[in-house]
Amino acid sequence: MFEHIKISDLKEHLGEEIVSFYLVTSKEIRQGKNDRYLYLRLQDHSGSINAYVWKDFQKAAEEFSEGDVIKIKAIVNNYKDQVQLNVSQLRYADKSEYNIEHFISTSSKPPEFLAEQFFSFIDKVENLWINKLLHLIFDDKEFFCLFLNAPAAKSWHHNYRHGLIEHTVNVATLCDSICTLYPVHRDLIIAGALLHDVGKVFEYSSAPSIDFTDLGRLVGHLSLGDQFVCEKAKEIVGFPDEILLNLRHMILAHHGEYEKGSVRLPQTLEALVLHLCDNLDAQSVGVAQLLAAAPEDAVWTEYDKLNNRYYHLTKI
Repeated sequence: MFEHIKISDLKEHLGEEIVSFYLVTSKEIRQGKNDRYLYLRLQDHSGSINAYVWKDFQKAAEEFSEGDVIKIKAIVNNYKDQVQLNVSQLRYADKSEYNIEHFISTSSKPPEFLAEQFFSFIDKVENLWINKLLHLIFDDKEFFCLFLNAPAAKSWHHNYRHGLIEHTVNVATLCDSICTLYPVHRDLIIAGALLHDVGKVFEYSSAPSIDFTDLGRLVGHLSLGDQFVCEKAKEIVGFPDEILLNLRHMILAHHGEYEKGSVRLPQTLEALVLHLCDNLDAQSVGVAQLLAAAPEDAVWTEYDKLNNRYYHLTKI
């Protein structure tokens, strides 16, 4: 019998012992104040949670790997306003015991809706060269399927199936609206928004848990995206060098700072605006995910290690 309590529902079981299956996305033996322990990050389609194994943790760690599904017996606790699991028993779960779809986080927005929004932005592009390049890339059904199903990140924002296209549509929406306020080249910035993270198709593997590919670790999605767009532009005879240069710069500069992994600093208005819109969506959604994961009676979110802070839950 498949026993499963959704992670999003665990806050309703505080103090209780539960038995359930979860996907392991991270495992690490850590040193506490007094003793070592096994830290786990567990996931299902509704969210993720921290779990801890104190007894016989070394033996337990040998039973499974990251990306495996395990069956656990655990007490649901609330520690510093965060729901967590103290695991007393666990074992590797055979694939015949579960449906992997139960453990894959997915965008709350239907993929058909996201795809429709995405292509509506391509239709807005009036420059024939840019429009042709976008159609060449995204009319490829095999590639678009990969793009549609890809996550936008491993652990921070939009880190779920269809996350990449959701993030891309959000950034394109922001960039498009900003064109009414500032002298930004609309076709260039919409194209930049649609293409800025295209390298993430090659950066992440996402079945069943999200992790970096070798290309992702060694090259990174900015350089992978730049290379991919250059190769596609070469297939269009006479594609203007100036347009390609601007598109490449937006892709390579969209992280904004060298310290954040940017290959170049933004040096055009379009590149600067794209960076700001990209960061706005990534940070806002990342924080929103932390807020949504907090228990109803919590005052603060889980600690955000990326930005070194907690977030206060506004209750007005």
